Amino acid sequence: MMSTSHTHLWIALSIDCIVHGIQSMLIAIGGHEHTQIASLWIFFSACGVAELLISFLLCTPLEHLRPLTSWPKRNSIAPDVAYALFVRTVLFPLIAYFEYSWLHTHFNGFLQAHAIPPVVLSRLLPFFAAAPIMSFVGNFAILDLADYWRHRLSHRYGWWYGIHSLHHAEEQMTFWSDDRSHILEDAITYLWLISVGLIIGVPSLQFPFLILGFRLLGSIAHSNTRISYGWLGDHIFISPRFHRTHHALRAAGRRSCNFGTALSLWDVFFQTAKFHDNTVETGDAGAERAMVNGSWAEQQQAGFRRMVRLARRGRKVPAVRTGS
Repeated sequence: MMSTSHTHLWIALSIDCIVHGIQSMLIAIGGHEHTQIASLWIFFSACGVAELLISFLLCTPLEHLRPLTSWPKRNSIAPDVAYALFVRTVLFPLIAYFEYSWLHTHFNGFLQAHAIPPVVLSRLLPFFAAAPIMSFVGNFAILDLADYWRHRLSHRYGWWYGIHSLHHAEEQMTFWSDDRSHILEDAITYLWLISVGLIIGVPSLQFPFLILGFRLLGSIAHSNTRISYGWLGDHIFISPRFHRTHHALRAAGRRSCNFGTALSLWDVFFQTAKFHDNTVETGDAGAERAMVNGSWAEQQQAGFRRMVRLARRGRKVPAVRTGS
């Protein structure tokens, strides 16, 4: 079996080869300055778009062949599609690689300067060093646990739920709804996951692909489909049926449950899981209409206004009234 270090080196060399090919192409068409940065940006943007394409190819047939519900008149998904492309081509490369890599380098430099041994999962749990895939799975599970608590806290505090409720305002939930988010919340999410990634020693080249894994599973979980993964599967992974319960009208605000991003294990362990609810109707009865079917800018503005309103009411978000 190839050692972990050799496999990581092989992956790094493969990515470097692809980036070098992109760089050569840019130079050939007249680019000279900053081609290395541009090549890396193009590579990770392409990875983000590829993940979005995979989500589309997986979820579209599910929603057409086994739909959970249909609507007489569809709300426009243009803001969600536009933001999905913006996230994959701008935010994802900028934060998941460039920002994380820069912070990772400086954080490790700080640890070395103060003779502090870095925390690496494979050192704490040696069996993760047996295969790179085990290290990836271990880091994925820890980051998912961290995101579980981020998500749970976002339903607890008023100002935070104000911006998070933009995601819950969706009344016609499809796999595109995974990307319906306030830009302030996306910033908090990335900072949260970056902090945990630095603490547990996630490699710079691994972190972006962990984020893409969350994005892929999140898209599937938001699909408008009646499928589940069976008893065992639903108790490990977030299925569309399991996550739809989290988006139920009566589950908005502090009443919510099923907070996991990719793994339902954490909801089971912390007793926030609710199975077999058979939710169909989704949304947040307290949200402005602009948050439901406004343009991207109108959604962002409405989310900010609700953040301010809920922040003035107190630290904890009030339980939202149930719609008719």
